Amino acid sequence: MTISSPGASMRRIIVLTRKELLSWFSSPALYGITVFFLVFISVWFFYIQRFFAMDIASLRPFFEAFPLAFIFIIPVITMKAWAEEKKLGSVEILFTMPFNEWELVMGKFLSSLIIIILMLLLTLPVPLSLLPLSYFDLGVMLTEYTGVLLLGATALSVGLFLSGIAKTQAAAFVGSVVVLLALMLLNNFTANLPPLLINFINFISLSFHFESFSRGLLDSRDLSFFLLTTLLFLFLNTRILIYRKWS
Repeated sequence: MTISSPGASMRRIIVLTRKELLSWFSSPALYGITVFFLVFISVWFFYIQRFFAMDIASLRPFFEAFPLAFIFIIPVITMKAWAEEKKLGSVEILFTMPFNEWELVMGKFLSSLIIIILMLLLTLPVPLSLLPLSYFDLGVMLTEYTGVLLLGATALSVGLFLSGIAKTQAAAFVGSVVVLLALMLLNNFTANLPPLLINFINFISLSFHFESFSRGLLDSRDLSFFLLTTLLFLFLNTRILIYRKWS
């Protein structure tokens, strides 16, 4: 691994992040998944959840749509991160450049996270347009968006890890969808299971830890879970790169 000062390492991460973002902004896939994301969120909130028929000033149904949307959005964003590099053979070129494995992983992760942030900003007109209709607690709304961002960051780290071990983009996409589907929805099917198994499923469930944020509650346990899980999968991603580099 390349050893350097934190400042120099951060500059290299910024360079890698900018490179990845430029690649994404020139890809039609980005605009396609953005439109799908915005349409899905709006349809879920206004038509499936029937917000105007609820007769209650709550944005919780709006934020409940994000975990479902991420099941398909995140795999599209992460599937080509490493799988495409391996297919094109460019990952070996990256190994010859003055970047260490952590910088390579962080470049991929931060560029993907910025895309998620931009998508979330595009959803703001929905809750903002409802503010004149009733009273919505802006503090609660901020907490809910914080939860969505943490959920997205953790899902991205999982998707990047799976892209690192997959041989093709298709395998990375399918694997990420299956894993995220389980992590998002498995806790909804724990009836009649042993308490120990229920506790384990809830512990690894992303949507379970997101519930407190969706209610406007900032729970330090759920915050720690998202941060530590994200760091864990980013670390595992660097281990995969090191293994590939020397294998």
